[in-house]
Amino acid sequence: MTSKFSICLCLLTLAAVLYAQTKISPAEGRVLANPTEVKWESAASGSESATLREDSKSGSVELFARYPAGHVFPPHWHSANERIILIEGRISIEDGSAKRFIEPGGYAYLPARQVQKMTCASETRCSYYVFWDAPLDFHPAAQ
Repeated sequence: MTSKFSICLCLLTLAAVLYAQTKISPAEGRVLANPTEVKWESAASGSESATLREDSKSGSVELFARYPAGHVFPPHWHSANERIILIEGRISIEDGSAKRFIEPGGYAYLPARQVQKMTCASETRCSYYVFWDAPLDFHPAAQ
């Protein structure tokens, strides 16, 4: 019995140590968010966004965004790389003379300082998760 007790005690100690090493501090806490449960903030353009996380060290930002059907994003660029995962709708992204689409579940990576020309090209709103890997900024670009 003593050896079984020692093994259990060792396993419990190991579990406690591993838990302490992997425990996330409140500032770096876990975020669990569903689009139906977040607090949406409206903008004049008819869009809505819900900030999910901002990293105080890197300045990165994650959010959910929704835009009405047919919304045209003015040509612009960001200083950060941008990643988009489409939840609903259809987004067209122009790159020079090429126009491509992302569908629900689709992914887009838009490099920093590259001009973006996008449209919510569906009859329903476009909702997506977006992540910028540095502080978010917005720079209008020539059409």
